[in-house]
Amino acid sequence: MRITETVKHLLIINVIFFLATRLYGDVVYDLFALHFVNNPRFIFWQPLSHMFMHGSFNHIFFNMFGLAMFGSNLEQLWGRNKFLFFYLSTGLGAAVLQSLIYYWQFNDITTSLTQAGFSLSEIQSALEEEKYSTAWLNVINQSELTALFGAYNASMVGASGALYGVLVAFAMLFPNAELFLLFIPVPVKAKYLVPVLILGDLFFGFSSYSLGPIAHFAHLGGALTGFLIMRYWKSQQFKNNRWDL
Repeated sequence: MRITETVKHLLIINVIFFLATRLYGDVVYDLFALHFVNNPRFIFWQPLSHMFMHGSFNHIFFNMFGLAMFGSNLEQLWGRNKFLFFYLSTGLGAAVLQSLIYYWQFNDITTSLTQAGFSLSEIQSALEEEKYSTAWLNVINQSELTALFGAYNASMVGASGALYGVLVAFAMLFPNAELFLLFIPVPVKAKYLVPVLILGDLFFGFSSYSLGPIAHFAHLGGALTGFLIMRYWKSQQFKNNRWDL
């Protein structure tokens, strides 16, 4: 496998950001991780910068391994500009969907509280101070309270959303490519493996089960954005070919 130039540069940028988090810690996360839009720590560049941030060595290793393996194939096929546009677009799509989920959760729960007589300023202050009135539990349950604080304090990092977009594109272009997983000793074709991964995120995203602090809807957002871009490019190619005739 030859790592292409754009993929190589993306790997280097991710490693630089990761080393910065090891040196400066929370300062870097506060600036470049993606925070909830109503949180004072949110800055307009975070939907882009979050995809170069990672929380642990395993996190960055597996994401960068996947980017090198699958992204290089796409860049060889598409060229630098088209691949970079696709990669960044799917990362932004991941950020948008996950942020919309957090906003929907936040808005739904705060609406219940304001309808019960609690003011938005009171709720905002409580969230910033990380404490709440026990009277809230007369209106919302404990799981809703946890979701409210979780959405407000959400901090999203990682290239996983963009990587899911890359995986979708790879599976659509090379459906019969056989892939090996660490925990499956036999090769699995891309057209079967990628849908299974997406279904797994759908399941964990909508259920109470969890594999850890994973932004499943970000994965789905990246996959959906990648699929839509691929479908659009395919339709435009068909139109261009038709006009050429």
